[in-house]
Amino acid sequence: MDKFVPEKFVPLVDLGKITVPTGHRLVTFGKRSYKRFWHYDKALTDQNFPNPTRILKPGDRLWVRAFRQVVPGTTTSEERIDFCRRQEGNVFVGAQGASLVFDQKRDLLPKGLWYGSFDQREHLWKDTSGCYGVPNLVALRGGSFDFDLRCFERPRDDGDAFFSFRDLPG
Repeated sequence: MDKFVPEKFVPLVDLGKITVPTGHRLVTFGKRSYKRFWHYDKALTDQNFPNPTRILKPGDRLWVRAFRQVVPGTTTSEERIDFCRRQEGNVFVGAQGASLVFDQKRDLLPKGLWYGSFDQREHLWKDTSGCYGVPNLVALRGGSFDFDLRCFERPRDDGDAFFSFRDLPG
């Protein structure tokens, strides 16, 4: 007899549709937005994240949702990526996706959570200590935001939500 295994992640918030504007790059986002963050990790650059699994182009439309963990304890980055892979039509956009969420949907994010914008490990930037950096948009309880990196290898808990991006027809 098959044993029922409950899902580890459930929807937190449906952020709706985002559209990639002309000229959207991490360098332009950083120059325009870094003062709007409590903390902005200087490693979040186009040079460090040049090749996301899904390269975004002006006019691309994506449906974005955030998910949260509902099981006790911790989960891994791989478990979260596997969950996203099982959702039909999902794409991995990494740092570029998190910056678009900040620009277009930040007011919809529940506060007090880190929102990972995952990509395949081989598409993430690796720092000098060997950590693969997962871009995170952090919605602080006081209303400010951080744009930060969290180590792919680090376990995550219920304070770590994550984005799911799905291509929408043009």
